[in-house]
Amino acid sequence: MPDILHRVGVKASQSATYRAITTREGLAGWWTSNTEGDAGKGGILQFRFGAGGFDIAVRDARADTHVMWEVLEGPEEWIGTHIRWELKQDGDYCIILFAHAGWREPVEFMHHCSTKWAIFLVSLKALVETGIGLPDPHDVKIDNWN
Repeated sequence: MPDILHRVGVKASQSATYRAITTREGLAGWWTSNTEGDAGKGGILQFRFGAGGFDIAVRDARADTHVMWEVLEGPEEWIGTHIRWELKQDGDYCIILFAHAGWREPVEFMHHCSTKWAIFLVSLKALVETGIGLPDPHDVKIDNWN
């Protein structure tokens, strides 16, 4: 199965970066401002965008180092996929190793999602480093899928 993989360095601590991906407020600050639900381990998050949305279960979370989500509802291609965040400190930078894993095949929508994940990971970096991210609906739009 193909996966989307990205690596991003954030000039911040692991704990600050971890908070941005494990709290409703953090997620709303860089991915979509329409974020609801429980971001803790075992919780369900609802992310809504202009073009649709996702319901995601938080399957695993280890303080400052690891988070794993499973997509429960959303576009057919996303259902059952896993989104994994691995964090490690390297000097002044928190390195994020990101994976959106388990795609059944590399369809055109996967190409779109890879680009959008890159855009949102840069938004995450901006939020943690400056306090200002670019979540949906303020993100960079790349095509008619948004």
